[in-house]
Amino acid sequence: MANQGSVACVGLGMTLGAHLSPRARSHLEHADIVFAAVADPLVELWLQDVHPDVRSLQPHYAEGKSRHATYREMVAAVLAPVREGRRVCAAFYGHPGVFAQAPHRIVEQARAEGHAAVMEPGISAEDCLYADLGIDPGRYGCAHFEASQFMLYRRVVDPSAYLVLWQVGIAGDRSCRRWSTDGARRQLLVDRLARDYPRDHEAILYEAATLAIAAPRMQRLALADLAAADVDLRTTLVLPPCRPMQEDAEMIEALQRLDSLSGAA
Repeated sequence: MANQGSVACVGLGMTLGAHLSPRARSHLEHADIVFAAVADPLVELWLQDVHPDVRSLQPHYAEGKSRHATYREMVAAVLAPVREGRRVCAAFYGHPGVFAQAPHRIVEQARAEGHAAVMEPGISAEDCLYADLGIDPGRYGCAHFEASQFMLYRRVVDPSAYLVLWQVGIAGDRSCRRWSTDGARRQLLVDRLARDYPRDHEAILYEAATLAIAAPRMQRLALADLAAADVDLRTTLVLPPCRPMQEDAEMIEALQRLDSLSGAA
């Protein structure tokens, strides 16, 4: 159809202007309308230099308002011009598919309605975390959880791998309306983690740099001190391994038998 609308959800990366891929920039430059889900006014000003029609999605957020309602409104706002046959680009911090519900819903709903829809990855806080902290997730393994989800469900923890908990600043929030939670809720998180880690085990509070002249936050502290620490929505908690990996003797023996058979063949 000649008048068929389309949408691209693109990632801006974490550092302003430095992490944008050529494909994401092309979507921004060639769109009829650009929607921006970015809280930093500097990023929005930068986007306005890239495209003349940038519309902020931030007004959909409000104190005490459910984030689920906010995401529904964002999806509706982005898809409205798509249905009118416009070429739309929606720009999000970091990677649009990582800890961001609205981009996934936009792409899914647009495709369900017969519109062309793509998601362009960006450099996420996770990518920056590996580089800044010098972590290779393939060395010991690495498990990722959202902090409140980790608290509310019985997740299996392997203390011989890295554990990464996202959005620790709202740990324990069940309402999806808070922008921060208190030390009492973080203490419950500490108590949960203390089932698998010593309370004096090193923890790292991480925040990726968003400006080229800024430095990432990489604060090391004892796990027991987490409840009193200064954290917000951007803060990620990293727990390094506290014990060595345990060999699986039965699996090693089975593999050795297969190796022997291969050698004999």
